[in-house]
Amino acid sequence: MARRKSALELVRPDANGAPSRRNRINFFELAYQRIEDLLVNCELKPGRFLTVQELQTVTGFGRTPVHNAVNQFAADTLIIIRPRHGLQIAPIDLARERLLLKLRRDIERFVVKLAAERASLSHRNQALRIERVLKEKHDTLTLAEFNSLDRRIDTLILAAAGEPFLAHTLKPLHTIYRRIGFIHHRYMPGHADLSGTIDSHLAILSVVANRRVDRAEAAVDVLIDFMDGMFDGMESGIDPALLDCSIEPLPDL
Repeated sequence: MARRKSALELVRPDANGAPSRRNRINFFELAYQRIEDLLVNCELKPGRFLTVQELQTVTGFGRTPVHNAVNQFAADTLIIIRPRHGLQIAPIDLARERLLLKLRRDIERFVVKLAAERASLSHRNQALRIERVLKEKHDTLTLAEFNSLDRRIDTLILAAAGEPFLAHTLKPLHTIYRRIGFIHHRYMPGHADLSGTIDSHLAILSVVANRRVDRAEAAVDVLIDFMDGMFDGMESGIDPALLDCSIEPLPDL
């Protein structure tokens, strides 16, 4: 097995011996992505309190990239900075997140339509490649594998749309609903099957790969409707402690 590179090894110095600007940016992005993974798969449980030092230990990154990532997640309402008390992973408010899904629908319609209009040959080839992987592994894809591909799909569509403001707006919403999807498929009885979410993402990839601007809004609506349906069962059937670990569990009766 290949040895995982340490945080320090990931930064290559420039001619003067200092980390290059490009590598520093990548370094911060790696820390952000690692924390996002921990948020999405609930290893950083909603409601948990921790310090920046603990987050450094968990992620394996130093103070500066972790601090920058924390500030970004705080702005995105996923982490709460508690002065003199450290950090708190924001508890999940299902009513709020279902409401924000309406916002995501409107923005995502515009973004996917723009991506279909502007997609370069490279963007379209990437969409086709991801589409092939999803089809080939449709029945065997694990939740972790799907979430990894889902992030690549989101990144690709934002890149094809080519508007940085939209990326800043949608990125935290993507994280929020990737986590909702994780909880739904992992913890809701009878909902481990990924077919619905895979098929809805295939439709969006097809829109971008084939530049079908006329189908963009309909494809987005299928995805958002699928996600909205997740909330029906979660609001009544999910353990509240999964949404806020500070809630005292019910005693065994």
